[in-house]
Amino acid sequence: MFTGLVEGQGTIAAVHPQSGGTRLTVTAPWLDDVAEGDSVAVNGCCLTAAEVTGDGFTADLVAETLRRTTLGRLAPGDTVNLERPLTAGARLGGHIVQGHVDGVGEVLAVTPAGDGAEITVGLDPGLARYVVEKGSIAIDGVSLTVAGTGPDRFTVALIPTTLAVTTLGARRPGDQVQLEVDVVAKYVERLLTPYQGSAS
Repeated sequence: MFTGLVEGQGTIAAVHPQSGGTRLTVTAPWLDDVAEGDSVAVNGCCLTAAEVTGDGFTADLVAETLRRTTLGRLAPGDTVNLERPLTAGARLGGHIVQGHVDGVGEVLAVTPAGDGAEITVGLDPGLARYVVEKGSIAIDGVSLTVAGTGPDRFTVALIPTTLAVTTLGARRPGDQVQLEVDVVAKYVERLLTPYQGSAS
């Protein structure tokens, strides 16, 4: 489990297509306590460190990961957001982020707002129903508060710190981003489904 508070950035060092998937190598010298088998959120997608070197780690991406995320579009030199899992007793400063990407959205607009910015992201209406104003959403692994919603889009406000320390500061219209909606909303929907249409 993660919080959506990005700890730092890494750089894609290598991308090796394999049968049914891809092997991704990330360089992040500051991430010096990761061991083989540990989880690391890469742009919000939970990956397992299959190999660890002195300056980063390598993870395997299966077909399901490539279908649901933007990780298959990464190339050497690209920058990614990184977060290690939440430890017991640590502060939950963002929101509960599983690292299970629900889908890909598209940046529709980036509007300066004082020292920060507002970003509007388009998404599938099937995911939009889980996004509520003042609720939480993770974009490329960054925990954010929803400022506004529409049937196929939502807006978030980014403070200067978020623009400076995450990849969101470089996002432009047309860019694709990974989205994870609030898991609580999905569970509530699942639990209520049998009762839809019932008089009770």
